[in-house]
Amino acid sequence: MVANKCLVFLLCLISCALLASPAFAAAAQHVAVHPRSSSLETDEQATIREILDMERQAREASLRRDADFSARTLAEDYVAITPLGQVTTKQETVSARKSAQLRYDAINVSDMVVRVYGDTAVVTARADVKGHQLGEDFSGPYRYTRVWVRHTGHWQAVSYQATVTQ
Repeated sequence: MVANKCLVFLLCLISCALLASPAFAAAAQHVAVHPRSSSLETDEQATIREILDMERQAREASLRRDADFSARTLAEDYVAITPLGQVTTKQETVSARKSAQLRYDAINVSDMVVRVYGDTAVVTARADVKGHQLGEDFSGPYRYTRVWVRHTGHWQAVSYQATVTQ
């Protein structure tokens, strides 16, 4: 039971992991933007670039097990829902990052879509992940959604949900 809970929690951590290496550059080529009108405004384009950079940083932080990134970028009321339906908080996510029991070997992202609604951005994507937690392999394909909110000029993740796919 503990191993399953840890495994599920680990999958949740993919939320803070997903983009930033050469794989991110490839994924960024597949970013789809769904604007409200046919032409993007300059502010919206800048917001999309900021969100792509946040996703890149999140991926790098996961690969490096960087708990400080999570502490800085997750909102105090952050909630993540794991593939098994467990709820994870900011504090649990930061603690898991500090643990040496979690290791990502690769995170490859594709099919990313960024939608902007004022100071909120919704990201959906596919992620093929290779990694272990507590000695258990959690590698496989996932789809995820992350919600970013701009608060006092900085982007914070407020919500994340991951689903195992075939």
